[in-house]
Amino acid sequence: MAVAYNVTGDGPRPVIVMHGWGCTSATVAWLADACCDASTTVYNLDLPGFGLSTEPSTVWGVGEYTTLVEKFARRLGIEQPVLVGHSFGGRLAIVYASCNDVDKVILVDAAGIKPRRSFKYYFKVYSYKLAKRMAPLLLGRERGQALIDKMRGKAGSSDYNNATPRMRAIMSRVVNEDLTHLLPQIKASTLLIWGTADTATPISDAQKMERLIPDAGLVAYEGAGHYSFLERPAQTKAVIASFLNFKR
Repeated sequence: MAVAYNVTGDGPRPVIVMHGWGCTSATVAWLADACCDASTTVYNLDLPGFGLSTEPSTVWGVGEYTTLVEKFARRLGIEQPVLVGHSFGGRLAIVYASCNDVDKVILVDAAGIKPRRSFKYYFKVYSYKLAKRMAPLLLGRERGQALIDKMRGKAGSSDYNNATPRMRAIMSRVVNEDLTHLLPQIKASTLLIWGTADTATPISDAQKMERLIPDAGLVAYEGAGHYSFLERPAQTKAVIASFLNFKR
């Protein structure tokens, strides 16, 4: 598998940056830059299936993605990295930090806590699954597929609808993985950066992570959304510099 990544700096302290679902290393390039200092070397990855990295050959879960990052670190001789994860990348940072020795962890509007779903959500999901099974039998292959595509367009998120069939299957798997039980196992100091208006990973997730991770602190930006680091760039850069003890 080919994994694309960018490297910035040549300091002794490694930093691994992991982007969110449907994004690439370019999306979090500003985060990578904020982690750049004379003391750091920053590795900004295109996760498999995104950017210039190849798609997984099977339906991966969070565990397989994390194993890939672990193998990446070993191949490059990276030890005790600082982990930075936005959204889906936060899932990988949580799993990695729960079972490996890391320097510090920065979770930015991170996923990992399974959301509470409404009845409306489950009705849409199971209606779609039922139609996917029955429509070709009742309407024929072409008309059945047309109905399925129409329902997927209404029920699925833009990330889901824009993905390839395999990446859709992967997305369906990873979004339902609850990592809450791993949070107490993160021993490294953890910085949580969040937008209070984030609707993808709500601020309540950050508050729960702050309670469960033994050494965690939350910085919340009032009114910012899921890409809070882009909405509050100056504050984020200052917070990261302080957390990583950069000399200015």
